[in-house]
Amino acid sequence: MEKLTFFALSAPEKLDRIAAYLSERLTRELNRHRYGYVCIAMEAMEQLLLACHCQSINLLVESFLSTLRLLLEADKPHLHILATNSFVKFANIEEDTPSYHRSYDFFVSRFSEMCHSDHEDLDTRNKIRVSGIRGLQGVVRKTVDDELQVNIWEPRHMEQIVPALLVNLQQHSQNDSGLFSAFPSLFSGSPAEQTEVCFRELLCRAAYGHINNAIKPVLMHLDSHSLWQGRGFAVQCFQIIMYSIQSQHSHLVIQQLLGHLDANSRSPASVRAGIVEVLSEAAVIEATGSVGPTVLEVFNTLLRQLRQSVDYQLTGYYDNAGKHKTSSIEEKKLQDAVIKTIGSFANTLPIYQRSEVMLFIMGKIPVPGIYPALGSPNSGRMIQVMLLKSLLQVSEHYESSNLLTALPSSFLEPLLSFTLMEDPEIRLLVLSILTLLIDRHLHQDLIRWLLKVGDVQQDICTFQHDVFVFMQHAQRLYRHVYLASREENSGRSHYQALFTLLAVLSVELANEEVVVDLIRLILALQEMTLSNQECLSVFNRCGIHALCAAFLNLLSQLGPPPTLHQHITQVIESREKDAPHLLPEVVFCDKPRLPEGELKVDEALLFIQSKICEALAGSSYSTHCERFNTPYTPQLTEEDRLSKRKSIGDAVSLQVDMELPFCPDTPQTEQITFETLKNAIEDRGVVEEEERRKRMEVVERFQTAPFEEIAAHCGARTSLLQSKLNQVFELIIRPPPSPSGHSAPRSTPVYEMKFPDLCVY
Repeated sequence: MEKLTFFALSAPEKLDRIAAYLSERLTRELNRHRYGYVCIAMEAMEQLLLACHCQSINLLVESFLSTLRLLLEADKPHLHILATNSFVKFANIEEDTPSYHRSYDFFVSRFSEMCHSDHEDLDTRNKIRVSGIRGLQGVVRKTVDDELQVNIWEPRHMEQIVPALLVNLQQHSQNDSGLFSAFPSLFSGSPAEQTEVCFRELLCRAAYGHINNAIKPVLMHLDSHSLWQGRGFAVQCFQIIMYSIQSQHSHLVIQQLLGHLDANSRSPASVRAGIVEVLSEAAVIEATGSVGPTVLEVFNTLLRQLRQSVDYQLTGYYDNAGKHKTSSIEEKKLQDAVIKTIGSFANTLPIYQRSEVMLFIMGKIPVPGIYPALGSPNSGRMIQVMLLKSLLQVSEHYESSNLLTALPSSFLEPLLSFTLMEDPEIRLLVLSILTLLIDRHLHQDLIRWLLKVGDVQQDICTFQHDVFVFMQHAQRLYRHVYLASREENSGRSHYQALFTLLAVLSVELANEEVVVDLIRLILALQEMTLSNQECLSVFNRCGIHALCAAFLNLLSQLGPPPTLHQHITQVIESREKDAPHLLPEVVFCDKPRLPEGELKVDEALLFIQSKICEALAGSSYSTHCERFNTPYTPQLTEEDRLSKRKSIGDAVSLQVDMELPFCPDTPQTEQITFETLKNAIEDRGVVEEEERRKRMEVVERFQTAPFEEIAAHCGARTSLLQSKLNQVFELIIRPPPSPSGHSAPRSTPVYEMKFPDLCVY
């Protein structure tokens, strides 16, 4: 062998003849089943390959590859392993001379086939599979960096390589998933270990334009083998993918998954839930650039899947034909997975993009009472709940430097409108979202434990930020808190959420004016429970009293004078003795002990406004004590009068009832039928359509008409106005008729008199 090597290096022009002879000799021994000589010939060719210089290696390669083809086509496993080992050694040789005519298609196909080996002997099967995986790894190394070689990233090659790797990875996941992660040394050299190494190497070499070709076979394999269900193999695959590819390309994987989710919109809920779960895990892994440039498109796709899931849950089928049934349990699991994924993606975004996402989700929430997608009255409510849950998920880790960014007017106003809805779940979600966005210093977790009337054992830091911004929306927020607290179907969680919201406000915005307004609001709530005009249950009245006690107890220890705390403590002690049902630990427990019959509260059990004013006198709060002279009364707006609890028909009948007394010719009783309401709605629609058409004509005229025409039109209207004014002035300055019947001489109007220039100042 040494002499042969010396001869080949001395006369490199004869390498092709040497390789041809060795190949011919190996073929002859292979046909005679003399496998010992086959191994000797193969070893000789390997040593010549390793010893030759890069410039002359092309003379050997063709004969070498043709010999490997013969060995791989044989039906002996040990020959397959021998050929694979030789190919791996050849793949590790770095060549400087380009080769224009090599083809590795056969090796890709044959090595992929070896990865699927089902040999009856387990040890032999594992050896063949490991050899196939190592062969694919050699092909990748040999071709991926050489532009003159075959393009290994073509779909026809990826569709063979990727499934071959996933099959071995899948079997390892099913059999030895726990042991491999705990004791990787036990599986050294196993197909699973070699597969993961090869798969990672393949993905880390993928450029921008190759990611899609590498990911598509993965999706096809998971589809064909039904591997999306559950938190298992699909998640493991994409964990390997996300950790292996270059970070700047990770958003391409997310886009592929989103497109695949849309393509499977008519698939069972378990499949869609599996894809969504993979999306969630992928977003957590790549937290810097997983969303990519199309931020809103990602959330639009997820929200569309959420809406489709609600539609499928209501109809009971996940296809339009009504052939494939689905269950509410499966769809709810999918909805929870989508909401979790929305939160995972939102956590990867910077603050300014999270604000855009929150506005985007808010714009997708249906307006109360208007959602004609399915014609079902329950569909709009379910969509609202799901989208508000998504908004809550985004808000959980939202950290803003100022309140204006967290609660802009375009976001706060539509959000507050949902606090007036009759649905208790929606109101609770809105209160939670408001609390999370206002609580920018993470006081909420501490405040939850302070819903009691005892002493506050921990000091809560107060901050003076954003008071001016808050005061612009303060009255609107107070009004919604007032109206939400008197809802009949409010439960323990609602009053706890209201307490948390008020407590966060008092801590985040520890300003004297804000504190005084909050005390006025609490006194108004207390007064509301004592009024017989409010249709409140005993639990509602006790809950509001308990809310007032808990909040004032907390507020009195955050800065106001000690005399206020003494008054609050005195009232609480009186309640503990005589009326424990007015305290939060009794009302907000699992089994509240409420009084029977009508609730009666003595004056000694109430917080007195005059005593609170006396307690605040002489302190920094005294400048705002005059505000206590004006009891807090929420300003009712059109939004409250014609909110979701009033349907269109109710609004029309209310308007008719209000207008009837002012029409003397109208009979005292008029029967309002369905046709009357229908006609009223249609007439209103026609009038609105005519007004809208006129407005559009005016806008179009000012956009398209020439300037001269617009000026002439405005001048004509000005002349008409001037003439009307002249007529009015004539009537005003006309002298009264004289008793003699002769009219007085007409004087010159003041506005027509000519004054000298010196008189004009």
